[in-house]
Amino acid sequence: MVPMAGRLQLLSSGPTAPAAAASRHRLRLSTPAWSRRRPADRRTRSNSNSIAAASSGRSSPSSENKSAAATISSSGRKVALKLTYLEINSWVWEVEPQQAPPVRILVDPLVVGNLDFGAPWLFDGAKKDPKVKAMGVEDLLALDPGLLLITQSLDDHCHVRTLTQLSAMAPELPAVTTPNARPVLASLPTPFRRVTYLEPGQSAAVTDRLRVVATAGPVLGPPWQRPENGYVILDDGGHGLLYYEPHCVYDESSFFLPVPVPEEDRSNQRRRLRADVVVTPVVKQLLPANFTLVSGQEDAVALARLLRARYVVPMSNGDVDAGGLLAAAISKQGTTSSFQDMLSEALPRVQVLQPTPGVPLQLELDINDDD
Repeated sequence: MVPMAGRLQLLSSGPTAPAAAASRHRLRLSTPAWSRRRPADRRTRSNSNSIAAASSGRSSPSSENKSAAATISSSGRKVALKLTYLEINSWVWEVEPQQAPPVRILVDPLVVGNLDFGAPWLFDGAKKDPKVKAMGVEDLLALDPGLLLITQSLDDHCHVRTLTQLSAMAPELPAVTTPNARPVLASLPTPFRRVTYLEPGQSAAVTDRLRVVATAGPVLGPPWQRPENGYVILDDGGHGLLYYEPHCVYDESSFFLPVPVPEEDRSNQRRRLRADVVVTPVVKQLLPANFTLVSGQEDAVALARLLRARYVVPMSNGDVDAGGLLAAAISKQGTTSSFQDMLSEALPRVQVLQPTPGVPLQLELDINDDD
């Protein structure tokens, strides 16, 4: 295995503090805690590699740059994000609250072989970028991850071959997942020992500065089946930093959560989640008879509006070298460009940041709770 630094540099801005404290922290299951408000401190963060976010328009990484960055211009506490797309549904996120060590999160990792659902004659999808395709589990663990996050129970999210190796090498890695994935995780030869199963509306503390909340994703089966999960990453003030659901399928009611309210104000018993950054597909993938596998386009615009997003980060989970009978039956509807046109007309202040596989997309969020 070629060393990580020689193949793909996920974190390009230099050394950061290790996330060992996060990996040792046992997840605490609860409903969201919104009452804590940490006062903004006075630390300033170097932002020499950042570009200011314009009030409207679009943004995408230059082919000459090794990273893209953006800054939300407002006053308040700061949170740095690095989002590295590893194609299909896989990501590595680094979340660094102000004056706290970063936490690295493995999201729906798939780094062992192709995506074939155990039936390559039906579908066999290979990643395109050579460096991303060459990655293995050792490369992910070299990042010292503090959390494994799984959205769905199917193999394109809960990839058995990857998780078999990952759990054997890091059985103590904390995992947050949908309960639908319980049979898959329980069947691993070396199961993960610290798994938190979240129903939509439940949350778990990742560290004392970060929390993950589950939202409702698609129903992959009969209507009465439990939905799969989306997630919102919250800071310690209850502010939504990032939302992720890899099919652009969501239940709006799951964005409203019960929160504590003062005794003198019982007029609003629920609070709507928000997210500064929305990671979502924007190009639809369809089967014959117009059956939607993955949504996007106008649904992604509506999602950005619901969550009051400032940035949309499109993911191209259908952009693979695919073979098999099913591959020929899948069609696409819309493009990233057509989505940008829809978004700029409906929400002109929201920017699109296009990720490049294997290259960190860097954002420094300046959080203002009055937004």
